[in-house]
Amino acid sequence: MQKTIKAAAVQFTIAFGEIEANLCYVKDALRRLAKDGVELAVLPEMWSCGFDYRKLNALAQRTPEIVAQLTELSRELSMVIVGSLPEAHGEKVFNTAYLLDRGTLAGSYRKMHLFSLMGEDRALDSGDSYLVADTSVGRIGVMICYDLRFPELARRLALEGAEIVVVPGEWPKPRAEHWRTLLRARAMENQLFVIAANCCGLIGKLDFFGQSLIIDAKGEILAEGGYQPCEPCALLDPSEMERWRESITCFKDRRPDCY
Repeated sequence: MQKTIKAAAVQFTIAFGEIEANLCYVKDALRRLAKDGVELAVLPEMWSCGFDYRKLNALAQRTPEIVAQLTELSRELSMVIVGSLPEAHGEKVFNTAYLLDRGTLAGSYRKMHLFSLMGEDRALDSGDSYLVADTSVGRIGVMICYDLRFPELARRLALEGAEIVVVPGEWPKPRAEHWRTLLRARAMENQLFVIAANCCGLIGKLDFFGQSLIIDAKGEILAEGGYQPCEPCALLDPSEMERWRESITCFKDRRPDCY
């Protein structure tokens, strides 16, 4: 990161299985944020349709078109946009986050850790590689929802030079405190910015609590969403991150030879 950037999380109630409604909402939100100077926007997990398992394979066929539209919008708005979508893969799909940088696809990440409690492992295939990419707003690493419970992945992203970790999520209401705690821990232990976009409201049979978060390298919350649709925004100052890393030299003091 070379300069302070304005980042946002787009929090909304995903219309279950309704691609056009979700795409329209997201485009309007991104245009609002661009007028407010936002350069980096994070969308929730599976934001185009939710986990509509019965139609997921068919819905995934629309993803290339959606990615193309959002790529063009990222160029038009001069914005970096990240969110996950179903990616067709044989009889199953991947849960794939697309990292779009002002008109180009900077990279994609297929969710590694599938949440078996919700049946993700039966409907989805898991990815097997991480993503850290250089973008116009800095070096970005990507995690998706349940990945938060696996600190090894976040540490790998940090070791590969990630300055910002983005987390699209569909994290349901009963485990709200886990969401907040894990996000702050990933930011604290890796001394980087975390931007997490959760959905909110009833989606299918599940209730989602929102609380999208933007967190700094100390683990302090810079912006937070409530339960309703919103777009929390915050300024990310790379100089503050560097000063903190110089003050608490966690990476220099690591002992990988012992573990």
